[in-house]
Amino acid sequence: MANESHGSPAEEASLMSHSPGTSNQNQPSSPKPMRLVQDLPDELVQAGWEKCWSKRENRPYYFNRFTNQSLWEMPVLGQHDVISDPLGLNAAPMPLEGGMVETSLDNKQRKRRFSEEVAPSGNSVKKPKVDVPGNPAAQPVPISPSIPGTSVLKAWCVSPEDKQQAALLRPTEVYWDLDIQTNAVIKQRAPSEVLSPHPEVELLRSQLILKLRQHYRELCQQREGIDPPRESFNRWMLERKVVDKGTDPLLPSDCEPVVSPSMFREIMNDIPIRLSRIKFREEAKRLLFKYAEAAKRLIESRSASPDSRKVVKWNVEDTFSWLRRDHSASKEDYMDRLEHLRKQCGPHVSAAAKDSVEGICSKIYYISLEYVKRIREKHLAILKENNISAEIEAPEVQDRLVYCYPVRLAIPSPPLPSVEMHMENNVACVRYKGEMVKVSRNYFSKLWLLYRYSCIDDSGFEKFLPRVWCLLRRYQMMFGVGLYEGTGLQGALPVHVFEALHKLFGVSFECFASPLNCYFKQYCSAFLDTDGYFGSRGPCLDFFPISGSFEANPPFCEELMDAMVSHFEKLLESSSEPLSFIVFIPEWRDPPTPALTRMEQSKFKRHQLILSAFDHEYRSGSQHVCKK
Repeated sequence: MANESHGSPAEEASLMSHSPGTSNQNQPSSPKPMRLVQDLPDELVQAGWEKCWSKRENRPYYFNRFTNQSLWEMPVLGQHDVISDPLGLNAAPMPLEGGMVETSLDNKQRKRRFSEEVAPSGNSVKKPKVDVPGNPAAQPVPISPSIPGTSVLKAWCVSPEDKQQAALLRPTEVYWDLDIQTNAVIKQRAPSEVLSPHPEVELLRSQLILKLRQHYRELCQQREGIDPPRESFNRWMLERKVVDKGTDPLLPSDCEPVVSPSMFREIMNDIPIRLSRIKFREEAKRLLFKYAEAAKRLIESRSASPDSRKVVKWNVEDTFSWLRRDHSASKEDYMDRLEHLRKQCGPHVSAAAKDSVEGICSKIYYISLEYVKRIREKHLAILKENNISAEIEAPEVQDRLVYCYPVRLAIPSPPLPSVEMHMENNVACVRYKGEMVKVSRNYFSKLWLLYRYSCIDDSGFEKFLPRVWCLLRRYQMMFGVGLYEGTGLQGALPVHVFEALHKLFGVSFECFASPLNCYFKQYCSAFLDTDGYFGSRGPCLDFFPISGSFEANPPFCEELMDAMVSHFEKLLESSSEPLSFIVFIPEWRDPPTPALTRMEQSKFKRHQLILSAFDHEYRSGSQHVCKK
């Protein structure tokens, strides 16, 4: 989906993207560059520098594994940090041999943007005036330590000289490119009034969500005699947050309608029994018998109309008679008979179970509402203990266009309790009050880099581990604690697909991601309170870009995908600047989803590509805990 004024991919790459002078955007750094015998001082090695060989230029260069910075000349200790101070404004000038300080720029080569080096063409698209967003005046800019990892290692009571512990922050395999700068332009926005995360609050929220999941399971088993549909609770939370106007980032508390269409639909699909995939003849025969028996039992135990009882009982008895009479039926015969029975009995069974299923949906919602009140009270009590007011005046925001930046919180964070961390077989285990969450070493180092890039209120990294625990615990609760549960809802595109999207279409932003599975350092995610410290721009449906090139791979929830299409069409309709979305959704045709139908009929659609089941793949939603 694209706006009419979108230029060619080459024009967009030259007009909208701005690369740092020390990295190559189109070719992300390889996880295993060719290394030379190291002859660097120990100070440079501890700071992450390595001497590598460039096959293209046929000469050595110096690469920093912490910042992905590349230099042709040997780096100088004490040089300014390119992340927090990219122009070197706060760096001390280097003295010359005679003791004088050189202040002129005549003898130095001026770094130029790619857009300045390309000669303007006659048909180039006029770009809006965009300011690079700075940090708010009231919030100090963190000064990164000269040796990456020093502050956070001190917080663990480990000396920076301990190379084994310092290696924790060095990823061995990289599945992301955090060097790519954004081309997404937005209007400057005020800080969010959402309360900042706290381990004590997150612990309470996780305990209540586990109780809510257990309530849901018990209601399904007691009222309908079935187990809850797989991951239906996860999709319920996704669908509810599309319409929720409440204060909690995860649990719904202010939704209309009260009965969730997603939860209602999935429970009804499993009534009277859940139909699984059939491979053999005996399985088909057994499933047909169970469905007929369950339909008869349900219609007799509910307040159904006489006509419904008569139709269901007649079809069930006819099915039993056919099963006793025909012993040579094939698997296909049994499946045809099952489909006929579903068509005849399904509407009557659904009508009899409708009130009960609606009661399950509304009961879960009202329990969630009570839990949100308890969580909110706990959070406000913590703020009151630390003399922090939850009511603040909204600051004035200038009406100007800026490149998108991580979401900021207006209410300051209270002091956070200490959180323990230890390593087990290349896995970082983060523990708070006995509750442990895990993340692989590579993704722990990724979180550290994202935090260093994005957080502006914790220059000493004292709050890093508590915020990591809150983030991991939040996603663990959102997608469930069962084996492989939720991995499909958080699947990501392969690395080579992101590389192609960036190279061919100038994509530099993900609309549905998380700090754990993002490829770019600019992305939208479900939770702005926990994820904002790690680069999130907030939820996609609350993000309003003016221009840019975006990738969207939403969780496969029908209501969320439909809301995404409505949001994108409004953005494309209201913007006169180059704006495009490359969307990845499942091709569900039986029946077709509203999102798929609307995008195929949209006036903004430029191209559609369908990949068969075995011609594509996704990266696991549990990639942050996978061994590979």
